[in-house]
Formats: sequence, structure tokens, C-alpha cells
Amino acid sequence: MEPEIRWTKSSLCNGDTQCLEIAATPDGILLRESGKPGTVVTTTPEKLRAFLLGIKAGEFDHFTKAPADA
Repeated sequence: MEPEIRWTKSSLCNGDTQCLEIAATPDGILLRESGKPGTVVTTTPEKLRAFLLGIKAGEFDHFTKAPADA
């Protein structure tokens, strides 16, 4: 029998259906969007740490900006 996955989401979500959920398993870290729980991304703690550091450093800020006029 497989162990139950215990998903956690931020307390800032307030029940929103578009929150990131995270779970730790013996095989790695699982991520999913609460609105699409069937789509799960698996990563390692090291890769997740690097991604979060990149977010904090602003490496992905350009994804949140409107595209420049062509």
C-alpha cells in the first residue's frame, strides 16, 4: 500500500483554487496547482531550492510583464 501524500499550501491562499501545493515524498518534492490536482510536477529539494532562490533574485520577473509592442 502506497503512503498517503500530504499536500500543503500557503496560508495566504485563503481557499483559492489557484494555489501552489507542495508535498514531500521519499522520491522527491511534488508540486501541483490546486485547480488542476491531476497535473503533478516532480523535482528534487536541490532544484526547488535553486528555483526559489531564482524567484527571490528576480530571475523570472520578465514573465510577469506585458509583452513589448511589436
